[in-house]
Amino acid sequence: MNTVTLEKKGHPKGLYLLFFTEMWERFSYYGMRGILILYLTKSLMEGGLAINEQTATLIYGYFTGFVYFTPLIGGWLADRFLGQRLAITIGGITMMIGQLVLFFLGNQTGLYLGLFLLILGNGFFKPNISTLVGGLYDEKDERRDSAFSIFYMGINLGAFLAPLVIGLLTDNIFADKDASGKVISYGYRYGFLASAIGMLLGQIMFNTLSQKYLGNLGKKPGSVKKSLANDLVLEDVVKKPLTPEEKKRVGVIFVLFTFAIFFWAGFEQAGSSLSLYTDKFIDRSVFGFTIPTSWFQSVNPLFIVILAPLFSIFWSSNMGKKLSTPLKMGLGMVLLGVGFFFMLGAVAERGGDSQDMAVKASIMWLVLTYLLHTIGELCLSPVGLSVVTKLSPPKLASLLMGVWLLASFFANIIGGYLASYVEALGAGKIFLYVSIFVIVCGLILILLNKTLLKMMGGVK
Repeated sequence: MNTVTLEKKGHPKGLYLLFFTEMWERFSYYGMRGILILYLTKSLMEGGLAINEQTATLIYGYFTGFVYFTPLIGGWLADRFLGQRLAITIGGITMMIGQLVLFFLGNQTGLYLGLFLLILGNGFFKPNISTLVGGLYDEKDERRDSAFSIFYMGINLGAFLAPLVIGLLTDNIFADKDASGKVISYGYRYGFLASAIGMLLGQIMFNTLSQKYLGNLGKKPGSVKKSLANDLVLEDVVKKPLTPEEKKRVGVIFVLFTFAIFFWAGFEQAGSSLSLYTDKFIDRSVFGFTIPTSWFQSVNPLFIVILAPLFSIFWSSNMGKKLSTPLKMGLGMVLLGVGFFFMLGAVAERGGDSQDMAVKASIMWLVLTYLLHTIGELCLSPVGLSVVTKLSPPKLASLLMGVWLLASFFANIIGGYLASYVEALGAGKIFLYVSIFVIVCGLILILLNKTLLKMMGGVK
């Protein structure tokens, strides 16, 4: 049996393999997502599919929602039949094919087939790579929150690079321009091709290096646990019943899952209503250069890459250790709500919800919104991934990671419907309602802290 040695002071090398594997997968996904709403709504002459905004935001919401539904199935299949490693490979290849379908078939048939394959592939990939990260550490290993912050930085490094590269391809290199330099047709299909190449690179890396750095971790169905000898071994506990303590811990996962839905419903406005608002009403001209709308999808991951190391250090500090998961997540929801106040500032600067596209708001309102949303995300998302691996019974590790990701399924569909009402109600009202609601939810979660800690049985 191959083993993996863990560094006592630092992190296992397997963490960094998973870091880069996830980075390339997120490059693929966020590269496609960064141009999706634009590809749907731009006219046929502009290289889009000419779908009206209300329908397009619903398509976007359902797609980004179902991307987080299928991990529930993929996690279960990995736990019972496939093992995490094989599931990750199946998922990566399927998503690469989906991107290629979007590239080769530039029509609505290609759109729906490509999105279906991306949804299916993500279900195999997403829950299982996060489970492998958790499997590198003992249940009470204090490095775990720090490890997930590092891993989360990999996610967002890919998410940062993707819109920049894809935006450059679609708005410049493969775009058609008139004599004045104005884009008259975007090269969206080449953005999908670049996303497919990113996925291919990630899969090559994972499949050539995983045996060296992960040993047998995740190769067979069953739990992933760390032995007292610091070796990573596989232990089959599929038939072992849940203890009362494990049942309480699973209950906590579902409570946190419910609050996460409301967080992500607000947060995911970035790819729909915020993106459309940015395209129309934010002054994107900087020193004579008009920033492609898709580039703004890199602002959040850029802040993540900058701030995640600081959060990783803070969570490992004496003060950070005193903060429980419910407190961290409640604070994250409050910060998300506060972030929308800056978008209300953008609306106010324009004199309200005017449809006059000649009246633009300062770019700084958008940047400040993303900054607060990023800080909120760092308080909730990597911490949530970490606590699920801590609280999950071994035999349900990937399944419950799929349940956690299922929060984004409901959230993105809710978010899609919210975005579809922007035209009818006005962006200002949508931003205000979302802000108030998530702040209230965050305060409620903070009040539940003591009750949840008792149910968590010593896990923080």
